[in-house]
Amino acid sequence: MNAFLDRLRAGELTLMLAIRSSRTTDIVRIAHATGHHAIMVDLEHATMSLDVAAQLSATAADLGMTPFVRVPERDYGSIGRLLDCGAQGIIAPRIETPAEAELVGRACRFPPRGQRSQLSMLPRLSMRPTPARELNPLLDEETIVQALVETPKGIANADAIAAVDNVDIVAIGANDLTAELGIPGRYDDPQVHAAVETAARACRAHGKLLMLGGISDPRILDALVPLGVCPLLLSGVDTELLFSGAEARAAKFATWWQQSAR
Repeated sequence: MNAFLDRLRAGELTLMLAIRSSRTTDIVRIAHATGHHAIMVDLEHATMSLDVAAQLSATAADLGMTPFVRVPERDYGSIGRLLDCGAQGIIAPRIETPAEAELVGRACRFPPRGQRSQLSMLPRLSMRPTPARELNPLLDEETIVQALVETPKGIANADAIAAVDNVDIVAIGANDLTAELGIPGRYDDPQVHAAVETAARACRAHGKLLMLGGISDPRILDALVPLGVCPLLLSGVDTELLFSGAEARAAKFATWWQQSAR
């Protein structure tokens, strides 16, 4: 069984840190030290190389975390390389149809479930040569496919997307969805509530998990999570956290300087 998915099904809070600007494994170690269970290397909004993404992913796996990579939209050719070199989960953005979800899922798993290219040595297995009869089912079980639904069309097709065998998690990207709906950033709008209800119903029908990303307001989460959202929460993006920390530190010294009456 997949321990990460089992954790979510058991209702245990699971924190994921998004990495966009960091280029060294220090950020992965910080995520681990601060209680995160997963990382999400964001290649959709970053210019980092596949090599850097793979190094970050492999380090996370070595530390007992689950490494996800969000690939650029429709960039399915990089999926196999990322999985071969350390990633355990693939997040595919802007999925709107079951055919698109199926294409991603097949790229993530070996035949007969998919068409991932065969190899025998991976970081996940300490680079020990492993016969396909052992390697393939193990990696197929451990690999996690997340279909990111970010448009009204995707929500309308949520049931068909959730029905795709190789999809493990359906996620709603609230930022892009609200923009597509013409209500950017208005996460408390009834249309968002309806979209979450639709996706949750689809996930329940097909035994899949639903993640909600892009919302950090506890008040709004209190209204949406009970609809059927799993406890996988994106705690933030490295760039955002660096800015917040720098802003808070600057304010601290500015206050000290003013209070000291210099």
